[in-house]
Amino acid sequence: MGVCNRTPDSFSDGGRFLDDAAAARHVRGLVIEGAHILDIGAESTRPGAEPVDAAEQIRRIGGLVRESAALGVVVSIDTTSPDVAAWALGEGARIVNTVSLEPAAELGALCASFGASLVLMHCRGSMTDMRGFSIYDDDAYGDVVADVSREWTAAAERAIAAGLPREDLVLDPGLGFAKNTKHSIELCARLSELVALGFPVLVGPSRKSFVARAATTPDAKALAPPGERLGGTIAAVLACVARGAAIVRVHDVAVVVQALAVAAAIDAGRGGEA
Repeated sequence: MGVCNRTPDSFSDGGRFLDDAAAARHVRGLVIEGAHILDIGAESTRPGAEPVDAAEQIRRIGGLVRESAALGVVVSIDTTSPDVAAWALGEGARIVNTVSLEPAAELGALCASFGASLVLMHCRGSMTDMRGFSIYDDDAYGDVVADVSREWTAAAERAIAAGLPREDLVLDPGLGFAKNTKHSIELCARLSELVALGFPVLVGPSRKSFVARAATTPDAKALAPPGERLGGTIAAVLACVARGAAIVRVHDVAVVVQALAVAAAIDAGRGGEA
């Protein structure tokens, strides 16, 4: 899953793709690099971000959903707004990707009416009151995997009760969202336990702060900025795929596709010419 943020304030690439031509070039490039899914959003999900109303999200996205769907790939709309989701599904999106469990029932019913899939991401609270990536105490969760499983399953049941077929649900554990580095690393390490719930699992470690913190030495003066977290992102992707992740949401599609291909070749015992 390749990412296209049409926002001025996303944590890693805010403002780069507000221009229609730049956004169109970007999504075409993601497809060429090997993305099977394009995730398009117009509201930043960084901690403390201001909410963006539905009309503004739709204005920012413009014709990009329809243009992306015409490329022959699956389009995902990254939003918590049922109004934006309904509009995007009408434009050709086939997945709704929400970073909040709160609208599970409403989005579940909506996706069911369009025959679309729903990615439910685990997160406590909302983007405006989320305190950040690093100040959550270790004991904020009793057992982070068990707690995420329980809270996510409750939301999934609301979506299913609203009419969404179980097979159209995707589980995202919400790496870095209302979780500190220890929590996110543990979710990656124990991802197979979430896979065992029986839903496809999507992970989004790309350029996250927990990646930088996990790689930071004690004498480092600052965290690596988002654009310098590719090595850690690839490590997290490979670890999660090895544990059963079905979808990886990334900014750097080409290098991740290459890494996954090499890992798959090694696992299969295949070698190429030196």
